[in-house]
Amino acid sequence: MTERYLEDFEVGQMFGGSARIRIHQERIKSFAAEFDPQPFHLDEHRARETFFKGLAASGWHTAAMTMRLLVDSELKPAGGIIGAGFDEMRWPRPVRPGDDLHVESEVLEVRPSKSRPEQGVIKVTTTTLNQNGEPVQVFVGNLIVLRRSALSGETHG
Repeated sequence: MTERYLEDFEVGQMFGGSARIRIHQERIKSFAAEFDPQPFHLDEHRARETFFKGLAASGWHTAAMTMRLLVDSELKPAGGIIGAGFDEMRWPRPVRPGDDLHVESEVLEVRPSKSRPEQGVIKVTTTTLNQNGEPVQVFVGNLIVLRRSALSGETHG
């Protein structure tokens, strides 16, 4: 799949086609042990007594898996997936062992940079869905994208 320059994006474009990641209990626990060592991420027995009522992946683990899925998806901004920040990030439901995740993205905004004519920003909603099509993470991110004119050295006013 070819890279897309800023000029190739338009509001309303949808990108799916991501790979899928199967969630394994051992990976939930190993990520949590290193980065988010809380009982509901580490121990299925203790997790039953918590808000989650069972073992759940850390939201940050979900975010990391989402990044992997996003890199492998149809969304291919020229220059790579370079985040300029998030406007919103939510985890509407927990990720559980056995879940099968994939991502879908929608372009919300496309704008050239006023100070850097060789690039622009696209605002994208990326939704991570489980095997039932239920959202487990939703974020609105701003991605830096090269302009096609950056190749030829042109500038825009």
